[in-house]
Amino acid sequence: MVLDLSGNKLSGNIPVELMALQALQSLNISKNQLTGVIPKNIGDMKFLESFDVSSNHLSGELPMSLSGLTFLSSFNVSFNNLTGRIPTSTQLQSFNESSFFGNKLCGVPLTQICGEIEHHKDQQEGDTSHGVDFGLIISILLGFFVGFWSIVIPLNVGTIWISLSKLRYMLGC
Repeated sequence: MVLDLSGNKLSGNIPVELMALQALQSLNISKNQLTGVIPKNIGDMKFLESFDVSSNHLSGELPMSLSGLTFLSSFNVSFNNLTGRIPTSTQLQSFNESSFFGNKLCGVPLTQICGEIEHHKDQQEGDTSHGVDFGLIISILLGFFVGFWSIVIPLNVGTIWISLSKLRYMLGC
Protein backbone atom coordinates (compact mmCIF):
# COMPACT_ATOMS: atom_id res chain seq x y z
CA MET A 1 0.00 0.00 0.00
CA VAL A 2 1.33 3.44 -1.01
CA LEU A 3 0.29 6.87 0.32
CA ASP A 4 1.64 9.88 -1.59
CA LEU A 5 0.41 13.27 -0.38
CA SER A 6 3.47 15.23 -1.52
CA GLY A 7 3.18 18.81 -2.74
CA ASN A 8 -0.36 19.40 -1.49
CA LYS A 9 0.27 22.42 0.80
CA LEU A 10 -0.82 20.37 3.81
CA SER A 11 -0.27 22.15 7.13
CA GLY A 12 -0.38 21.26 10.80
CA ASN A 13 1.05 18.21 12.52
CA ILE A 14 1.54 14.79 10.96
CA PRO A 15 -1.68 12.96 11.94
CA VAL A 16 -0.91 10.28 14.51
CA GLU A 17 -3.67 8.22 12.91
CA LEU A 18 -1.37 7.60 9.93
CA MET A 19 0.78 5.42 12.19
CA ALA A 20 -2.14 2.99 12.49
CA LEU A 21 -1.68 2.08 8.80
CA GLN A 22 0.69 -0.72 9.70
CA ALA A 23 0.54 -2.38 6.26
CA LEU A 24 1.71 0.83 4.57
CA GLN A 25 4.86 0.33 2.50
CA SER A 26 5.44 3.88 1.27
CA LEU A 27 4.62 7.19 2.93
CA ASN A 28 5.45 10.40 1.05
CA ILE A 29 4.26 13.64 2.65
CA SER A 30 7.14 15.78 1.35
CA LYS A 31 6.93 19.33 0.00
CA ASN A 32 4.10 20.45 2.28
CA GLN A 33 3.95 22.88 5.19
CA LEU A 34 3.78 20.34 7.99
CA THR A 35 4.93 21.40 11.46
CA GLY A 36 5.43 19.66 14.78
CA VAL A 37 7.34 16.44 15.30
CA ILE A 38 7.54 13.07 13.60
CA PRO A 39 5.20 10.86 15.67
CA LYS A 40 7.08 8.75 18.20
CA ASN A 41 5.19 5.61 17.17
CA ILE A 42 6.39 5.76 13.53
CA GLY A 43 8.14 2.46 14.30
CA ASP A 44 4.73 0.74 14.45
CA MET A 45 4.67 0.84 10.64
CA LYS A 46 6.81 -2.31 10.45
CA PHE A 47 6.44 -2.82 6.68
CA LEU A 48 7.45 0.72 5.69
CA GLU A 49 9.99 0.62 2.86
CA SER A 50 9.92 4.28 1.85
CA PHE A 51 9.54 7.32 4.13
CA ASP A 52 9.77 10.91 2.81
CA VAL A 53 8.91 13.98 4.89
CA SER A 54 11.44 16.29 3.24
CA SER A 55 10.86 20.00 2.64
CA ASN A 56 8.45 20.65 5.50
CA HIS A 57 8.81 22.56 8.78
CA LEU A 58 9.13 19.59 11.12
CA SER A 59 11.10 20.07 14.34
CA GLY A 60 12.34 18.07 17.30
CA GLU A 61 14.37 14.89 17.24
CA LEU A 62 14.07 11.81 15.08
CA PRO A 63 12.07 9.25 17.09
CA MET A 64 14.04 6.27 18.39
CA SER A 65 11.34 3.97 16.99
CA LEU A 66 12.68 4.71 13.48
CA SER A 67 15.51 2.31 14.29
CA GLY A 68 12.97 -0.53 14.32
CA LEU A 69 12.01 -0.02 10.66
CA THR A 70 14.09 -2.80 9.13
CA PHE A 71 12.59 -2.75 5.62
CA LEU A 72 13.45 0.90 4.84
CA SER A 73 15.14 1.26 1.48
CA SER A 74 14.30 4.94 0.87
CA PHE A 75 14.42 7.60 3.58
CA ASN A 76 14.39 11.40 3.36
CA VAL A 77 13.94 13.93 6.18
CA SER A 78 15.99 16.69 4.52
CA PHE A 79 15.17 20.39 4.76
CA ASN A 80 13.23 20.52 8.00
CA ASN A 81 14.19 21.86 11.43
CA LEU A 82 15.12 18.54 12.99
CA THR A 83 17.77 18.42 15.72
CA GLY A 84 19.74 15.91 17.75
CA ARG A 85 21.28 12.52 17.18
CA ILE A 86 20.27 10.16 14.39
CA PRO A 87 18.98 6.96 16.03
CA THR A 88 21.34 4.03 15.65
CA SER A 89 20.22 1.26 13.34
CA THR A 90 21.62 -0.53 10.34
CA GLN A 91 18.95 0.98 8.11
CA LEU A 92 19.31 4.67 9.02
CA GLN A 93 23.11 4.59 8.91
CA SER A 94 23.02 3.12 5.39
CA PHE A 95 21.42 6.22 3.80
CA ASN A 96 23.37 9.07 2.20
CA GLU A 97 23.98 12.36 3.93
CA SER A 98 21.57 13.96 1.46
CA SER A 99 18.70 12.22 3.26
CA PHE A 100 19.43 14.41 6.30
CA PHE A 101 20.56 17.77 4.74
CA GLY A 102 19.04 21.04 5.95
CA ASN A 103 18.67 20.00 9.60
CA LYS A 104 20.78 20.23 12.74
CA LEU A 105 21.29 16.50 13.07
CA CYS A 106 24.44 14.65 14.08
CA GLY A 107 25.83 11.13 14.13
CA VAL A 108 26.41 8.49 11.49
CA PRO A 109 26.03 8.76 8.48
CA LEU A 110 26.71 12.50 8.84
CA THR A 111 30.22 13.86 9.29
CA GLN A 112 28.96 16.08 12.10
CA ILE A 113 29.84 14.47 15.43
CA CYS A 114 27.18 15.07 18.09
CA GLY A 115 29.55 16.63 20.61
CA GLU A 116 30.50 19.31 18.07
CA ILE A 117 26.89 20.36 17.53
CA GLU A 118 26.29 20.65 21.27
CA HIS A 119 29.52 22.66 21.65
CA HIS A 120 28.56 25.08 18.85
CA LYS A 121 25.08 25.40 20.33
CA ASP A 122 26.57 26.36 23.71
CA GLN A 123 28.77 28.98 22.08
CA GLN A 124 25.88 30.45 20.10
CA GLU A 125 23.73 30.77 23.21
CA GLY A 126 26.61 32.40 25.10
CA ASP A 127 26.77 29.54 27.58
CA THR A 128 29.86 29.93 29.77
CA SER A 129 29.04 27.18 32.24
CA HIS A 130 31.92 25.07 30.91
CA GLY A 131 34.52 27.84 31.17
CA VAL A 132 35.75 30.39 33.66
CA ASP A 133 33.40 33.33 34.20
CA PHE A 134 35.82 36.19 34.82
CA GLY A 135 32.98 38.67 35.36
CA LEU A 136 31.72 36.63 38.30
CA ILE A 137 35.21 36.30 39.81
CA ILE A 138 35.90 40.03 39.50
CA SER A 139 32.50 40.86 41.04
CA ILE A 140 33.13 38.59 44.02
CA LEU A 141 36.61 39.97 44.64
CA LEU A 142 35.47 43.58 44.26
CA GLY A 143 32.57 42.98 46.64
CA PHE A 144 34.89 41.40 49.19
CA PHE A 145 37.42 44.25 49.12
CA VAL A 146 34.83 47.03 49.20
CA GLY A 147 32.94 45.31 52.03
CA PHE A 148 36.10 44.56 53.97
CA TRP A 149 37.54 48.06 53.74
CA SER A 150 34.20 49.75 54.43
CA ILE A 151 34.30 48.05 57.86
CA VAL A 152 38.04 48.18 58.60
CA ILE A 153 38.67 51.84 57.70
CA PRO A 154 35.96 53.31 59.99
CA LEU A 155 37.16 51.07 62.82
CA ASN A 156 40.75 52.23 62.34
CA VAL A 157 39.79 55.89 61.94
CA GLY A 158 37.62 55.69 65.08
CA THR A 159 40.45 54.09 67.00
CA ILE A 160 42.87 56.78 65.83
CA TRP A 161 40.48 59.59 66.87
CA ILE A 162 39.99 58.00 70.28
CA SER A 163 43.75 57.68 70.70
CA LEU A 164 44.25 61.32 69.65
CA SER A 165 41.54 62.46 72.08
CA LYS A 166 43.21 60.59 74.95
CA LEU A 167 46.57 62.07 73.96
CA ARG A 168 45.13 65.63 73.96
CA TYR A 169 43.53 65.04 77.30
CA MET A 170 46.81 63.82 78.77
CA LEU A 171 48.73 66.75 77.32
CA GLY A 172 46.07 69.14 78.43
CA CYS A 173 45.46 70.73 75.07
